Amino acid sequence: MSKSKQKGTAAETAVVNWLLSKGRKHVERRSLNGVNDRGDIAGVPGVVLEIKNCVKMELSAWLKELEVEMINDKADTGVVIHKKKGTQDVGLWYATMPVQVWFKLIEEAGY
Repeated sequence: MSKSKQKGTAAETAVVNWLLSKGRKHVERRSLNGVNDRGDIAGVPGVVLEIKNCVKMELSAWLKELEVEMINDKADTGVVIHKKKGTQDVGLWYATMPVQVWFKLIEEAGY
């Protein structure tokens, strides 16, 4: 396994473990789906989770990837969770999404 793949797997596993610790009992890493990718983590219905562990932030490319994965998964919402350099605490990592996705969330929350 390449070093890049190992970093990605470690980040995905860290996010799964964090979500499990928050009571989300059904989360798990997804198997690879090639062009039909539906995100990195399953078990949060209607939500695509794309996990990144990269030195260089490539938000534009990551958000394009997220949008494709949301279509593939027929998901209402999605987020790119990317590792914060220097911390293993997933709760301190970053969550990025397009504003239209964020707005849909706040509308559904009643705002």
